[in-house]
Amino acid sequence: MLDLVLLRHGQSTWNAENLFTGWEDVDLTAVGEEEAAAAGRLLREEAGLDLRVVHTSVLTRAVRTAAIALDVAGRSWLPVRRHWRLNERHYGDLQGKDKVAVAEAHGPEQLRAWRRGYATPPPPVSVDDPRHPSHDTRYRDVPVDALPATECLADVVVRMVPYWEDAIVPDLLVTAARGGGVLVVAHGNSLRALRKHLEGIGDDEITGLEIPTGIPYRYRLDDSLSIAEQGYLGDADAALQAAEAVARQAG
Repeated sequence: MLDLVLLRHGQSTWNAENLFTGWEDVDLTAVGEEEAAAAGRLLREEAGLDLRVVHTSVLTRAVRTAAIALDVAGRSWLPVRRHWRLNERHYGDLQGKDKVAVAEAHGPEQLRAWRRGYATPPPPVSVDDPRHPSHDTRYRDVPVDALPATECLADVVVRMVPYWEDAIVPDLLVTAARGGGVLVVAHGNSLRALRKHLEGIGDDEITGLEIPTGIPYRYRLDDSLSIAEQGYLGDADAALQAAEAVARQAG
């Protein structure tokens, strides 16, 4: 069996302030650091799980979550691969804005379409806007026309799936031959995109999937990458409550 574990970063400073974060590079809160440590304890205690490789986005909150979790799990020595294709969804002109204030200004239906609609991107930022990724040195080797000015979840699927196929799947196959597994530490929407792809979730149904911060989700896959088992590590009810809290963030 192939072991794949997905982990959303711990609470960030902008999560705590209820702001649209996207590609803005913010750090973890103290709560987020503890969530990452708790994830590490779950990874360490999970029977039969032998992680060999880690993939993260290039955003600090995912990078630090992986580092903390691996340290607590006793796996700080694992090789880590980072890529912008695992980044959070780019929220365009909504980045940095309060979710409740956006709902009050544009109405709850428009907010719902921007926040959870599968094919509705928010208004874009211009290339000369400081929030455009082209102004960040970590993307200096990425063609400007490949960098998003805004994204809907459908866009995240398009840019994330090639990384799954070209980078994560080969690592899964290699580690499975050695009896190990792969950990992916990323973001709510990049992980929703990956789960949509893996589980064949429909465009309408994916809008209802919420991913809590700091709780590992384990897949056991067969050789054809079909799912044999899946579920959150630890207390399933606690994971459900945390996912419901994510759904309430917009007020």
